[in-house]
Amino acid sequence: MEQHYKLSRVRELADNDMDFIQTLAEAFLEEVPVDAERLKKAVAEEDYYNTYQAAHKMKPTVDLFELGVLQDLIVVQDWGKFEKVGEDCSNELEIVLTAVEKASAELKEDFNI
Repeated sequence: MEQHYKLSRVRELADNDMDFIQTLAEAFLEEVPVDAERLKKAVAEEDYYNTYQAAHKMKPTVDLFELGVLQDLIVVQDWGKFEKVGEDCSNELEIVLTAVEKASAELKEDFNI
């Protein structure tokens, strides 16, 4: 438990209410993997607008669950926001996608979702 994510901020936000923590974990699993796929597709297509939108949407949740990839996500977000043509953010993107995948699998197991 909590190998690829941390619950300290989640517990604090939820005031240790396990039902609310469960709800936040479910919300993570409903939204973040979908946004990660949108992000992956947008970067591949050099769709700067959707790259920025997807990364920006993911930031608060990635930060709340402390996936440890916030700086990498910001690099990808800024690539889209500032339309950094000719720059490559694929390494940072891969780090983010891997972290989301591992955290999602672990949350599913830990919360029986």
